[in-house]
Formats: sequence, structure tokens, C-alpha cells
Amino acid sequence: MIRVMVVEEQGLSRSALRAVLSNENDLEVVGEIGDPGRILRLAERERPDVVVVDVDLTAADTQDVLVLLRERLPRVALLALSGRWTADSLRRALAAGALGLAGTDATPAQFARIVRSVAAGNRVIDPAAAAAVLDPAPNPLTTREREILRAAAEGLPPKEIASRLYLAHGTVRNRMSAILRKTGARNRGEAIRRAQERGWL
Repeated sequence: MIRVMVVEEQGLSRSALRAVLSNENDLEVVGEIGDPGRILRLAERERPDVVVVDVDLTAADTQDVLVLLRERLPRVALLALSGRWTADSLRRALAAGALGLAGTDATPAQFARIVRSVAAGNRVIDPAAAAAVLDPAPNPLTTREREILRAAAEGLPPKEIASRLYLAHGTVRNRMSAILRKTGARNRGEAIRRAQERGWL
């Protein structure tokens, strides 16, 4: 029996992963958490064979925790999961010691096969993850949107951004809404992070 631990912030996604894995006779979910800070404690208690972890977790220290996990439990195989692989997320996953890289668009059967392969010590790289490096997504941000986001990354509020770039305050607000839509972010901090990760700034 392959023991699997799932680390995913989104409750619905976590439940879906558990359901997929639990349907397999040779896979057993021994733990699932949404807080990356609890990874070490749960892994040391449950001793999983594979830890499936969402590399898009928002906690800044997730990579450090995963590196520490690999040091303390070297037999645990890390399977990194992402809904949108980028060159940066791939780099972070490999730096954390991930043996496998998978996309959320994998079918249940494909995902189960990847878990088994990683548990056996094989490196598995999802084609979408490889494509993120070989064929990165084009930058959807305009030159002006990049200027606004760079200013926002410096911590400037919208009014100061407008003053610096000689724009109306409403224009900055509208452009920021477009930036959030294009990056798929919920707020400007997340938009900055995603744009930096994807090389758009």
C-alpha cells in the first residue's frame, strides 16, 4: 500500500484529490492539510511514501518547509502539483526536491499512475511543466500595464502611480482591474507575484 499525504490550500481541490486517490486499491491517503506550516509535523507522524503538494501555495516559506522535509524524511517522494506551470514554479518545485511534476488537468487514472511512479523512485515531469520552460506563455500585459504593476511593486498607492505616470487616477484603477483579469489574481499583491514568476515584469 502506498501512503499518500495531500497538501492543498483549497478545500474542494483537496477533497477531489483525496477522492481520486482513495478510489485506487493500492493508494491510501494518510493525511490532508491546507496549512503548509503543518507539513513537517503531519509527515513525521504519518510517514507517507508520497507527499502531493500544490506549488502554488501562497505561504512564502513553503519551499523551505519542503526542503526541510526532504532532509528529515529522505525516503518521502515529493510530487509537485500546479494548475499552471511556469518556468519559475518549475524551478521552485525542483529546488524543493520534487521528484514528480504534475498538472491538475491530468485524468484520475493518469494522476494515480504518476503517484505510483514517483513512489517507486522514478522522476515524472508533466509535458505541460516541460513546455513552461521550452515554450513560455506570451506576456498579455501592455507596456503601460507593466509600468503600473512595477510601480505597484514598489509599494506606491494608485494616486502616486497616477502622478508618476501622468495618468488619471481612474485610468490606473481601470488598468489595474485589467491586470488582475489577465494574471488571474485576486489582488494586486498576487498580480505582482504571478507576473514576476512568469517573467512578465
